[in-house]
Amino acid sequence: MKITVVGAGNVGATCADVIAQKELANEVVLLDIKENFAEGKALDIWQTAPVNLYDTRLTGSTNDFSKTANSDVVVITSGLPRKPGMSRDDLISTNAGIVKGVTENILKYSPNAIIIVVSNPLDVMTYCAYLSAKIDSKRVFGMAGVLDTARYRAFLAEELNCSPKDIQAVLMGGHGDTMVPLPRYTTVGGIPVTELISKEKLDAIIDRTKKGGGEIVNLLGTSAWYAPGASAAQMVEAVVRDQKRIFPVCAWLQGEYGFSNIYLGVPVKLGKNGIEQIIELKLNAEEKALLADSAKAVKEVMDALDAMNASVAK
Repeated sequence: MKITVVGAGNVGATCADVIAQKELANEVVLLDIKENFAEGKALDIWQTAPVNLYDTRLTGSTNDFSKTANSDVVVITSGLPRKPGMSRDDLISTNAGIVKGVTENILKYSPNAIIIVVSNPLDVMTYCAYLSAKIDSKRVFGMAGVLDTARYRAFLAEELNCSPKDIQAVLMGGHGDTMVPLPRYTTVGGIPVTELISKEKLDAIIDRTKKGGGEIVNLLGTSAWYAPGASAAQMVEAVVRDQKRIFPVCAWLQGEYGFSNIYLGVPVKLGKNGIEQIIELKLNAEEKALLADSAKAVKEVMDALDAMNASVAK
């Protein structure tokens, strides 16, 4: 088993570290465009093997995609953060160019790979990878819901003073302020969360979850990496160990929930083939309306990418 992580920054390196420590593969390749950066990160992580007792070998590479050949799973974390003065369209254009190039190069050497996208803006970058890959959408999906539900569950565990292990939750929609946490499908040890916490406090936690990424940026001056990296690694684990885990994942919808031709966060079953099933929940009117609003926001960004691609094609 071979896993590649493209982008050796904070998220990518954390993801590679977790994958190595869990021994999900014989080899992990860490690749970055910055000279010697991935090599240094890979070497540093590998030197924890005698301490943390794992056998996974790590290889670092500066933009040499031949080192990624025959990867079973590829995690794409590449991309630039939004900088002062940069418009949304600038960010989309820049990162779409990066994700497109990475996807094409990965599939050149690993045509059977499953691709997990972590790059932002998440939903549209997953769409970009899908357009570039030209493979079954079940093998191209995005990590957002696993991270967002982790934040939601962590906040609930704090408020309820209980173990986060006992909290199960579902969250749908785009990765951002329009995400849709679903209290009706949130339980603590099998008990509906609405029986354990007031609506006022639950609404505050939901609002905090929606702004979870921004809270980290405000505190650190940069985006999060431990939770995103671990979340991506958890998805990798579900695939390589064929666990059939039920996770919220950014998936390509073709009629599910009444949406078509859109990448949107929905609950799926993850296994060795990638997305093995999209699970359709019975949403009430309020939940449907919130999901429709989220889908509209995501589609606007996807349309912006389509317009850019059409302009380039002329």
